[in-house]
Amino acid sequence: MKVYKFGGASIKNADGIKNVVKILENYGTDKTLIVVSAIGKTTNSLEKVVKHYIEKSENLKKSIADVLMDHMGIIKDLFEDNSKLVSTIINDLVKKLENFLNTNKSENYNFIYDQVVSFGELFSSNIINEYLNFVGIKSELLDARICIKTDNYYRDANLNWEFTKKKMINHIKPKKLYVTQGFIGSDNNNFTTTLGREGSDYSAAIFGYILNANEVTIWKDVPGVLNADPKYFKKTTLLDNISYTEAIEFAFYGASVIHPKTLQPLQRKEIPLRVRSFIDFHKNGTIVSKGNNLIQKTPCYIIKKNQILISLSALDFSFIVEENISYIFSVLHKYQMRVELIQNSAISFSVCISDKYNRVEELSKSLRSKFKLKIFKDVTLYTIRYFDLNSLNEINKNSSKILIEQRTKETLQVVIEK
Repeated sequence: MKVYKFGGASIKNADGIKNVVKILENYGTDKTLIVVSAIGKTTNSLEKVVKHYIEKSENLKKSIADVLMDHMGIIKDLFEDNSKLVSTIINDLVKKLENFLNTNKSENYNFIYDQVVSFGELFSSNIINEYLNFVGIKSELLDARICIKTDNYYRDANLNWEFTKKKMINHIKPKKLYVTQGFIGSDNNNFTTTLGREGSDYSAAIFGYILNANEVTIWKDVPGVLNADPKYFKKTTLLDNISYTEAIEFAFYGASVIHPKTLQPLQRKEIPLRVRSFIDFHKNGTIVSKGNNLIQKTPCYIIKKNQILISLSALDFSFIVEENISYIFSVLHKYQMRVELIQNSAISFSVCISDKYNRVEELSKSLRSKFKLKIFKDVTLYTIRYFDLNSLNEINKNSSKILIEQRTKETLQVVIEK
């Protein structure tokens, strides 16, 4: 089978969804599974719904109505006078969302988040599946939660590979065209879980791995894997071919074009991953496969904003030894911090972290019992693979204060305070 993943930017409006049809008409629909994200900025809008629900805000109903209105506008543009059936489907989903909010007893934020935000993918997949059938392309809607089985670590669930494989083999017939959701799965109690932000790429890889796909294609708003994010850099270079190992390095350091978990299952079966432009869909894009290392060591820039740098030293000026480091990491794990960079000396230890779950205040309270702390919020972490003098000058040009600089043979990382 072929597995295609379409992100939110590629289906953000009616023209984007019509473009999906053009791509399918060009490349064929047999033995194809389409994985879709939520439309446009729907995930952000549903996060507002979660926020208003938690805060018991009077804006809750309006935030739900805004999400519904966005989708109804796209439905009207796609189906014109034939939009009644699809509108009914979306209205029914909204009623399910409202029913959850009215009956929920849990105070677990992460659980609530997954039950609410997952509706974005349910909306988009229903609309796209109905539109394909409307224009004469026979497709079948597959609820990913039936196949993608996980634990109950909400907002960043771990896959149960064996259970997922059994479910997928039972529910997918290879010769059909399917439309399904990225990002979402379900736990043993059939509550919805999510695979982490941008997890739709990972969903595509899971389907590709278990279905033995010939290739997994991610359709994006860029021509392929670039050496830098065009939002931050005026000049970028397309990387035509890269290896799994190189792509995993990029993903690990935070390159947004490929989700960190996406490549590992594909590498195990040597299934190529192609990143292509949904605008210039005739172009080849970037192919990620076995052994395709970068021939020319092009400097590659990765930027992670909104990071936190914590610098610690012992209260009694003693050395930061194994016992201290072990304690620090246990606390980082307890409060679900992602560690991006560490640096230590005899009497100090610095760590750059992503505070996904907004728990830095709890973290700092625990650490202050044993250490003196300096906390720098809203810092930026720059990573440059294959850095050279010019690339270093590029970073220095954009920085006001370098807090940490760390180098290995091929990688430079710099934490900058703006």
